[in-house]
Amino acid sequence: MYIGNMKNTILVTGSAGFLGGRVAKHFAQLSEQFTVIATSRRTERKNELENHGCEFIAGDLCDNEFCDKITQQVNTVIHCAALSAPYGNYQNFHQSNVLATQSLLSSSIKNGVKKFIFISTPSIYFNHSDRFDVKESDPLPLKMVNAYAATKLKAEQFVLAQNTADFKTIALRPRAIIGAEDTVIFPRVLEAYNQNRLRIIGDGQNVCDMTCAYNVIEAISCALQASDEAYGEAYNITDGAYVKFWDAVNYALTSLDYEPVERKVPQALAKLAATVMEQKAKLFSKKEPTLTKYGIGILSHSFTLSIEKANKLLRYKPIMTTYEGINEYILWHKQNR
Repeated sequence: MYIGNMKNTILVTGSAGFLGGRVAKHFAQLSEQFTVIATSRRTERKNELENHGCEFIAGDLCDNEFCDKITQQVNTVIHCAALSAPYGNYQNFHQSNVLATQSLLSSSIKNGVKKFIFISTPSIYFNHSDRFDVKESDPLPLKMVNAYAATKLKAEQFVLAQNTADFKTIALRPRAIIGAEDTVIFPRVLEAYNQNRLRIIGDGQNVCDMTCAYNVIEAISCALQASDEAYGEAYNITDGAYVKFWDAVNYALTSLDYEPVERKVPQALAKLAATVMEQKAKLFSKKEPTLTKYGIGILSHSFTLSIEKANKLLRYKPIMTTYEGINEYILWHKQNR
């Protein structure tokens, strides 16, 4: 197996997913600077990634031997892989988000990797209330909102604790990633709309930050070039200006030739329905319910982050606006539907 030279080889995990795929293809296109190894348990994007110049290697990050194999002669790891869902069995999240990260970290240190960039999540801040301009230094909720947030926080803490002069680690917390190839935010919105389940929760005036995939890639590029003092830290990443959530949703819907959503449901009623559905799922189906309390909270509460720390220490500046990111998704969706 060829893995490239030590100088500029980047390993991108989770490359069959939205962000991991975008990151891998971006750096592979800079072929004069980087050799990119793309990895994932899933193989459906293998040809696509290889056509963009990546070397694709399939495997499980919980397998220590596999991690040892893929981190040989690698300079930088960009760890995008995660089990991301609002609901599910804790052990599944622990295995995918904590154990896999620990395995990858151990192999990276053993094989002399120099930099480890971990894609974390601002879900760790969520507490079912409106929150504005949240800073990395603000106190976290006593209890994480779900297993995803809990295990991502644990993994992030492991990553940052390993930071040394010889092995530099950093965590980025991008909020609501959007853009071409999005498999999470707008696809879920469209699915709910097509099933006649999409309703404005509350008064529809809640604001939020989103993050274009291009801006996450820009933040990763900034992290690669950051000074030593910037490492060992976590950073909020957003587009730098919040939007009204339901205005953004309706903009996307009308741009895709759908009618805007106008019907409203009181927040308390939606939360009650989500609570009942979660209880039924826990007792019977064991599958993610149609509504979750976290999902209702995201749809109805305001949630914005401060990126002052990233501006200062990473010299991060967004290069794309939220509506430009939505337009990028709309164009991609029209070309691929």
